[in-house]
Amino acid sequence: MTTERTTDTATEMATDAPASDTTHVTDATTGDANVASATDNSLDNATDNALDNATDNATDLNALDRKLEAILIVADEPQSLVHLASAVDEPLPVVRAAVARLVADFDGVGVGDGVASTGTVRRGFELREVAGGWRIYVRATHDALVTDFVLTQNPSRLSQAALETLAVIAYKQPISRGAVASIRAVNVDGVVRTLLGRGLITEAFTDSETGAINYATTDLLLTQLGINSLDELPHLSPLLSDGAEGFEDLR
Repeated sequence: MTTERTTDTATEMATDAPASDTTHVTDATTGDANVASATDNSLDNATDNALDNATDNATDLNALDRKLEAILIVADEPQSLVHLASAVDEPLPVVRAAVARLVADFDGVGVGDGVASTGTVRRGFELREVAGGWRIYVRATHDALVTDFVLTQNPSRLSQAALETLAVIAYKQPISRGAVASIRAVNVDGVVRTLLGRGLITEAFTDSETGAINYATTDLLLTQLGINSLDELPHLSPLLSDGAEGFEDLR
């Protein structure tokens, strides 16, 4: 009897042992799978977050580029990086990088910063650094075409405001746009742009202290007036109320 009990007990222990070991192995395998699943989820979340951040960053950069582009299109004078940064309320390094992207974009070459990686269409205009600032200009290859269009294909008459502004520049040249505006007591930005486009005035030089562009008339004006030099312009003194002094010197 003792022998039978001993045998039964041994048999039961031998039978139970593999089942316990199998349970432990199964639990360990399940744990490893859970860890692997959690790791995969973490990696997926990190990848999604990185992609979202990259997309948001590219969107922000594109929006900044378009803001600067809009400002530069209407600017009559070169705009410094500091002025542009103040206008869009962004740090100077960010604006400097944005301007570099615009230069590359207009030139039809690839740009970085996640905004574009392939070349774009080369524009008929370019963003050029002049006089310590940035301004959009017609490309030199199209100068003759644009000049012909402005002078011969678009021969509309000058407005009264344009004629008055042209007279001020002719008699007071070289003169800054601000000084012209002071004499006429009105904003002359659009008028000056028109006169530049017609080739009647030109940018003579940029003041080293103020950065203001000074304007002068061109030979085309002499041709249109039928005179050889500015000395042949009629004297203003007889037309003024005091008969002598002419314009007050506002330069």
